[in-house]
Amino acid sequence: MSLAKHAVRTETIGFLSSGAREADEALERLIGLYGDVPLETADVIVALGGDGLMLQTLHRTMKAPKPIYGMNRGSVGFLMNEYSERGLRERLAAAKPSIIHPLAMRARDVHGAETTARAINEVSLLRQTYQAAKLRIEVDEATRLSELIADGVLVATPAGSTAYNLSANGPILPLDAPLMALTPLSPFRPRRWRGALLPDAARVTIEILEADKRPVAAAADHFEIRRVMRVSVAMDRATSLILLHDPGHSLDERILREQFGY
Repeated sequence: MSLAKHAVRTETIGFLSSGAREADEALERLIGLYGDVPLETADVIVALGGDGLMLQTLHRTMKAPKPIYGMNRGSVGFLMNEYSERGLRERLAAAKPSIIHPLAMRARDVHGAETTARAINEVSLLRQTYQAAKLRIEVDEATRLSELIADGVLVATPAGSTAYNLSANGPILPLDAPLMALTPLSPFRPRRWRGALLPDAARVTIEILEADKRPVAAAADHFEIRRVMRVSVAMDRATSLILLHDPGHSLDERILREQFGY
């Protein structure tokens, strides 16, 4: 999707704090300098906190996306800009937009109930007990792995490839790569399987084998469903979320730097 379609207006700003003391103090000062409007009517949202707040804000506004400019007032700030009270309107006007698309998860539990959720970083499946999970993996209705014995597996977006996926030794994906990362979590069998890169048009379906004996939970970012039987994951390209970053510190630049270890 062309970024030109997302020219950012900055006339009205809605501020949002994580609730941490440092973030609340910044919120009070910034509102005094720039005013504040409800998030629903703001041209742009300025989120004050860490990456957790950014993800919460993206989820909160997913049905009616708005440009979000984060300033780091938390412990982790990969998705955030540096905090400064000066020249905020000029920074917003000069900021570069990054477009990301969430994953759509559809999960069916052992009682037959179906739940849908969106994930900005990843959809992960994790064992619930001491026993490893047994999973069958299909891609576009074709079985690609008849049995994976592991702690679990995840599907990550390019934006989320530097989060849980990276911790699980999954690949870092450029932001504009039309790919998803399929990464096992502590795999036992097959021993040499380290995951796959899939086109983002693919649908991944994970069947839980021996679900009663080896229960598995599915999580779309922070939203969890327990004792699932079957989970399908696909990229939701109809939903476009807009993150704003200062020039030279765009999300794709940060992901590129991460690949070189700095």
